[in-house]
Amino acid sequence: MSNQNNPPFFQSLRFRYGVGLLFFLAVAGFFLWEEHNVHIMENSVLILILGACIGMHLFMHGGHGHGGAAHNGDKPKTRDDENGT
Repeated sequence: MSNQNNPPFFQSLRFRYGVGLLFFLAVAGFFLWEEHNVHIMENSVLILILGACIGMHLFMHGGHGHGGAAHNGDKPKTRDDENGT
């Protein structure tokens, strides 16, 4: 296949819509912050605690065997496997 039919990324329609979307989200975020910053700052401790809980759940969830099938077709290790029973 030749690359003659594919325009460069910065000239493509997908890039233009992406820039427009980023601009829209930036403007919307600015106005949301301006209108609601008092409420956000009042509850910042609660927001940080909930954010930490969600972050720990997302990043540490794989550490105790959740998530479906194991890699390479092996069974997940259990306590019984470690104790040899």
